[in-house]
Amino acid sequence: MFAHTITATERKARLGVLTTPHGQAATPGFMPVGTAGSVKGVTPDQLRGAGVQMILANTYHLMLRPGPQAVAKLGGLHRLMNWDGPILTDSGGYQVFSLSHLRRVDDAGVEFRSHVDGAMVRLTPRSAIEIQQQLGGDLMMQLDECPPADATRWHVEQAVVRSADWARQAREAWRGSPYAGDHEQALLGIQQGGVFADLRARSAEALVALDLPGYAIGGLSVGEGHQAMCETLDAIDSQLPTDRPRYLMGVGEPRDILAAVAAGIDLFDCVLPTRNGRNAQAFTFTGRLRLRNARHALDDRPLEDGCDCYTCRHYSRGALRHLFMANEMLGPTLASIHNLRFFARLMEGIRSAIAQGRLAAIRSQWLDSMYPQGVAAAEDESD
Repeated sequence: MFAHTITATERKARLGVLTTPHGQAATPGFMPVGTAGSVKGVTPDQLRGAGVQMILANTYHLMLRPGPQAVAKLGGLHRLMNWDGPILTDSGGYQVFSLSHLRRVDDAGVEFRSHVDGAMVRLTPRSAIEIQQQLGGDLMMQLDECPPADATRWHVEQAVVRSADWARQAREAWRGSPYAGDHEQALLGIQQGGVFADLRARSAEALVALDLPGYAIGGLSVGEGHQAMCETLDAIDSQLPTDRPRYLMGVGEPRDILAAVAAGIDLFDCVLPTRNGRNAQAFTFTGRLRLRNARHALDDRPLEDGCDCYTCRHYSRGALRHLFMANEMLGPTLASIHNLRFFARLMEGIRSAIAQGRLAAIRSQWLDSMYPQGVAAAEDESD
C-alpha cells in the first residue's frame, strides 16, 4: 500500500508517484502545513481546488490539544480534517527543540513544558510513534534532535548519534506497537549532521541500515543560508537509496525548492503559503506582492496574469488590498488560496520540466524572474 515509483529523471532530479493508503501524490510535491488539524483559513475543498495533493499535520500541537486519544476516537486525522488524501505527521521534535528555554533533553527523550497549560510533557522515540499511530496519518516521522544553525560540531555530532539511536527505537515501536491503526503507515527516518559533510554521511549510513520506507533531511532551513543548504544537499543523491522518497523538512522558499529538486529531493513542506497569505503577501512567478502597499489601491489586475486560482479569477489587487486594510477575514483566505495554487503550479511546472528534460533551463528562467535582485539577496522566510 506504500510505494514510491520513479518515472523519469533529469540528472539528479526525479519525477515520480508516491502511493499511500489514501491515494497517490505526484513528486516532486509540496505539502501545506495543517498545524492543529487544519490548514489555517482554508477549507478542504479550497485545498483540492488549489491543486493540493498531500498535507502535513503537526504532532506537537495535536498531542497537546485535543490529544491523540481524542483524535483517534473522532475517526483519526483524515476524518477530523475532512481530508481523504495522503497525510504526513511530523514527530513533534522540531517544535520541541525550538523551545530551548522550556525543555530538557537526554538520551531517552525530551521533556518540555506545554505552551497550552504549562504542564510538563515527556516525549520519547517510542511515544512519538504511538501518538502518530493514534493520529492515523499515512507517513510518520521519527523523533530526532535538531540542533540550531550555530551549534558547535560537537553538539551536531551528538545529535547525529542520538537521532540514529532514536530512529532504531522508532522502528522497533513502529513494528510492534499495539496502537497501529486500520491502515499501513510508513516510517521515515531523519538525517541530521548540520552542514558537516562527514556527519551527514555518517547519519545517512546509520539510517539506511534500518531499511526504512523513506528518509528525510532535517537540520536545514534553520539559519544556515541558501548556499550552505545547496552544498549540503549536493551529496544527498549518493547517500540515500534511489527507490525511497526523500523529504526535505520545513523548506518552502521557491529558490530552495528548485535547488533541492535538482539535488534529488521529492517532498517539501512549509507554512509559507498560508502564513504569508495571512500577512498580505502573495507569491508570483515575477516576485512577491505586498498587498497593503498603496500602489495596489486602484489596480484592477489579478494577483498574477495566467493564474487559474479562484482568487485571480474573481478579485483584483485593489479589492484584496481593501479587504486587508479593512481587516476582513476574507483577505487572508483569498491570499492563501492564491499562494497554495502558486506552490501547486510551481511543482506542476517542475514535474513537467523534468519530464521534458528542461529543468535546468526553466529553473534559471524562474530564478531570474522571481528574484530580480538575485537569489543571494532574496528574503529568507522559510520555516
